[in-house]
Order: sequence, then structure tokens, then C-alpha cells
Amino acid sequence: MSKPVKNMIASEYESRFKGVTGAVVVEIRGLDARATTSMRSSLGSKGIRVTVVKNALARRTFKGGPLSALHTALQGPSALLTGPESAVLVAREIVKAAETEKKIVLKGAIFDGEYFDGDAGVKMLGAFPTREEGQAKVVSILLSPARNILGIVKTIEEKLEAGETIARVA
Repeated sequence: MSKPVKNMIASEYESRFKGVTGAVVVEIRGLDARATTSMRSSLGSKGIRVTVVKNALARRTFKGGPLSALHTALQGPSALLTGPESAVLVAREIVKAAETEKKIVLKGAIFDGEYFDGDAGVKMLGAFPTREEGQAKVVSILLSPARNILGIVKTIEEKLEAGETIARVA
């Protein structure tokens, strides 16, 4: 491949992955055209983009950037999956796809600058809560003492309405 073509591809990678901080690397070698199209369309319906990359050019383009830790995963045939929201959602979806299509190899992922290696790493990333799920959990934890207090107040109110006396706890 000539140097101008390589530069053009590297330039395309720079523009396509500008601002991307999380991604999953997979190997889709061995999938027939029907399975590849089906996988791409199901992921695409969720906003996940599948890009087959030239490893050396991708490593060169990502060097020094937020995706630089992916150099370990960029060996052999590689496809980079990115999504509109979080790499956690991308990991969840590709793990589901890999369960049905055994020829998909999970090679690695990056999320918030942390690299997750191989099959186990991608599955671990997919098990993380998303930002929204984490926020909901924090709100639930913060509201639980208030719910407990309201439950106690309601119990006291019901006892008083029933004419019972309430003993003072020391």
C-alpha cells in the first residue's frame, strides 16, 4: 500500500474516532456474509458502529490518545466497535452477540483510560453499571434512610389512630 493511501486511511481513522474514549476490539474472521450483516445491523440499530481497521495504521493513529492502550488488542484481524454513549453498552451488546455467534472473538476494550484484556476483560466491562444505572443506585441509597423514617412515622401514626400508646425508647 502506498504512503498516500496509508496517510488517507490514518486521516479517516483520526476523524472517525475523534472524541472516542471507549471502544471494544473484536475479531469477526470466519463469519459468513449473512452473519456479519446480521450482527452489523443489530448493533447498528443500537447506534454501535463496527469498523474493520488496519492494525498498524490504527496503532499509529491512536498513539498518545485515549485509545492508545488498545495496541495490545490490535493484533490479527480486528474490528473496532464504538457507540454513541458508553463502551459499557457496546461491551454488553457484543457479549450477547458472541454468545449466539461463537466465531466472534472478544480481544479487548478500553473505558475511561483503563484497558480490559481479552474475553474476560470485555465481559467484565459489560457487567459494569452505566452512568445512568450508577446514578439511579446512588439516588436509591440516598433515599433509603428517608423511606425508613417515613415508615416509622407511618407506623406511629397508625398506632396513634388505633388508640395505642407509644412507648419511649431510651
